Amino acid sequence: MSDLLERLRGRGWRMTAQRRVVAEVLDGDHMHLTADEVHARAAARLPEISRATVYNTLGELVSLGEVLEVATDRRAKRYDPNAHRPHQHLVCAQCGAIRDVHPTGNPLSDLPDSERFGFTISNVEVTYRGICPDCAAA
Repeated sequence: MSDLLERLRGRGWRMTAQRRVVAEVLDGDHMHLTADEVHARAAARLPEISRATVYNTLGELVSLGEVLEVATDRRAKRYDPNAHRPHQHLVCAQCGAIRDVHPTGNPLSDLPDSERFGFTISNVEVTYRGICPDCAAA
């Protein structure tokens, strides 16, 4: 069983066939699918699943904090099931591919007090940008 499915079962989330297939599609490292990609993969497994059901399920998963909504540039939002493992993102500036990265250090403590302007920092999102090997080879 996937990590996401286990977390959802642990929460007592009602596991319909549609919800299950969406969670299964999202499972895995470095998964950052758009809603349309989730729908296409889910429909391959469960042809009767509607786009609205996929969008609603993704919205629920984001609200529960089980999936992160990732927006990079002006591209479609992507959904990241690694909501419980601290990480940052590495994004290809050409094709939009996204990889999870785990830099060392604590980005919360890296911001000096003089640059906090009295804010109490609760979260940090760092996005690294570059060109992926596939785009660099093209």
